[in-house]
Parts: sequence; C-alpha cells; structure tokens
Amino acid sequence: MAIHGPEIFRDFRNPEPDLDNASILITGGTGSFGRELAKTIISRYRPKKTIIFSRDEFKQSDMAQDFPGNENPSIRFFIGDVRDCDRLELAMRNVDYIFHGAALKQVPAAEYNPIECIKTNIMGAENVVRASIRANVKKIIALSTDKAANPINLYGASKLASDKIFVAANNLSGEDGPRFSVVRYGNVLNSRGSVLPLFRKLIDDKAESLPITDPEMTRFWITLKQGINFVLSSLAMMRGGEIFIPKIPSMRATDMAEAIAPGKKQHTIGARPGEKLHEIMITPDDARDTLELDDRYIIKPAFYFSGEKFQTINGARQVGERFSYASNTNTEWIDKVGLLSLLNEESI
Repeated sequence: MAIHGPEIFRDFRNPEPDLDNASILITGGTGSFGRELAKTIISRYRPKKTIIFSRDEFKQSDMAQDFPGNENPSIRFFIGDVRDCDRLELAMRNVDYIFHGAALKQVPAAEYNPIECIKTNIMGAENVVRASIRANVKKIIALSTDKAANPINLYGASKLASDKIFVAANNLSGEDGPRFSVVRYGNVLNSRGSVLPLFRKLIDDKAESLPITDPEMTRFWITLKQGINFVLSSLAMMRGGEIFIPKIPSMRATDMAEAIAPGKKQHTIGARPGEKLHEIMITPDDARDTLELDDRYIIKPAFYFSGEKFQTINGARQVGERFSYASNTNTEWIDKVGLLSLLNEESI
C-alpha cells in the first residue's frame, strides 16, 4: 500500500525510557544521529550528564554552539576514538546508558580501506563491550544498518560482525552486568552521504539530469526524528540480545528524484562497488527467531546468557516461517506526495 502523508507514519515513542538523572554517553556523538539524539535527550528528559564521545575536536566545537552558555549544563564533550579501549573506559565512568553510533559508514570508502573499516566497526565494537563491562554500565544500544543483513559489501559485513559482538556480549557480562542490544534500520532522510542532499545540490547547480543507480533500485527510508524515537523506545523495551527493526516504508530512487525535481531528466549510472539493488533487514533464515509488534520486529538471540530462556516482550508474536523483510517486497511504500509531505513536516 502507498503511504501519502506523515500523519500515519509511526512515531515510535512508546515506550519512553526513564533518563532523568541518568548519565548517558553517545559514541560518534557529533554525527547527524548523535547531535539530534543529544538535543532530544536534553529537551525531553533531565539527564545528569550527556557525554559526546568523538575524535574530531572541530565537530565538537561546532556542536557546542547548539548548547550555548549554561543553558544545558549536562552536556559534556570527550575527545576519543572507539579504537582506544582505555580511553573509552575513562569516558564511561559512572555512565548508565550508552548509544553506540561511531562507525565508518561509506560503502565505497570501506571497500577501498578495508582495514580501517574493520578497526573502527569491529574492533571498536569489541572495545565498547569490554569498556562497558568494566565500567558496569546498565544498558548499551548499538546502531546497525540494513546492510548488515545478507551483506555483500565490507561495511555491511563489518556491521554484521558488530551486531554479533553486541548480542554475544550478554554472555560475557553475567547476570548483573550490562545488557546489550542492537537497532537496525534503513536510510535516514537527508543524512550525510544520502541521496537526498546530493539531488538538492545538483538541482541548485542547475544539473541537466539526476543520477540514478538503477531504475529498479529500492530502499527503506526513515526520518531522523523517527530514528531517534525508535532507538529511545528500544532502550526502554530491551531485555538484552535483541535486534530491533522498525516498520518503515520503501521508495524507489526514481520516485524520490521525481518528487524532488518533477519532470527533470534522470540518467542511469550503475551500482557502485558493494552496492545492492534492494536492501533486506530480516532474512528468511532469521524468521524462526523473529517476533513482531505493531510498530517493529525483534530478532531475538539464538542463545541467551547463563543458559536462560529469552524472556519474550509482552504482545510480541512469532512471524511466519518464510517471512522476510526487504525493501522491494515491503507492503508499505511512500509515494511522491507522501515524501513531500514528510519533508515539509520534518522541515528537512
């Protein structure tokens, strides 16, 4: 079915976590997601500390302008790299919750620089786990990607490895230690490196036509606001070891280009190294471990720490044996009218 407007988009705000008086750390905190997450946490809750952990001092300085003077005394900036476990452990002292968003995310860059991708996305994930256990953090949510399911590129493979590390970490932390879970979703509208800002730049530059990888290409799409709410509600819901996946619409690249620039010519450029025609977030092999709620899917851990049985989430139901969740077979689609309405609603 086609979704026409933002009024029927899921907002993913239920349940809400209790972050009042909590100390929170966001790795990769100066990225699009981290900046918006920090703003949301500070505006919606009363945290004791909100620590931005990243390696770029210029981006931290720029982000500090979002929190002028003493208006937000909880914000902290901590320079460090997830490749450095000791530095992570220092940053995590007395931290309650961690949102792990630091990663190398550009598919072509990962293909040409595989070792750097592995050091950040896989070894960095291991460092976050080790430091979290040593610091006795309560809960950790790691951000993943649709590219981690049936990966064909190194970025997706590295995030699949990261997902496995965080799920298995529940076996290392013990009964009273940190709980680890993962959030996996699709492309974020207007985020750095996404196609929407590229199209807008080309339009501003008076380009004769817009580049399309393939006329049949489809992608899952989620807004930044939806992504933030989904991560926060998953934090509130998690028991440990789950991979949370939102129910979000698909859209064809050609429809997005037509919505942004009606009548403008399009030309096919072909797939980049490691690029899929369609994305998948739940494979048929994952179906046996997948539960469904009204607004999300949950891949439960195949094994659970201390040999205990996974404690299911209230209201969750098992999906069918042959179920899969892919952008080209999705039952929900956003059309041109819906995209323009959503962009207007989100002011992006």
